[in-house]
Amino acid sequence: MACPNKKEAGMQQKDNLADSLNDLFTSVSNMVKSELQGTNNQLELLEKMNARVSEEYNGFGDVASGLRVNVEQLKGKSGNFEEYVHQIEEIEKQVTEFEAVISVLDKYVSLLESKVKFVYHQNQHPHQHQHQHQHPTS
Repeated sequence: MACPNKKEAGMQQKDNLADSLNDLFTSVSNMVKSELQGTNNQLELLEKMNARVSEEYNGFGDVASGLRVNVEQLKGKSGNFEEYVHQIEEIEKQVTEFEAVISVLDKYVSLLESKVKFVYHQNQHPHQHQHQHQHPTS
């Protein structure tokens, strides 16, 4: 009779350990899902920002499309956390590349603004420029 009680006690300990491990896994899973939801929210914001930039700077839509695809992939997958980490790293890489594109665009817009101001200034004061460029004929 003593053996079944020991066996039963061992099974009870294994059940408690299994329950504890299950609770731990559930907690870690919930924590990672919360982290991923936060990341998804940030990526959705990036997606909206990308759409706006794509409208203004036609031709840079490929970067935004890549981010949009990654957001959809993250929403559609679950369970494999290593895959999530890999995808997040890829998205971070693309975000870094996108930030570089934004920097280039910002410099380009500044250059365009300078050119527009120069042309506007020339059009506002055409006589000043003509007098500066005219050579005396006598």
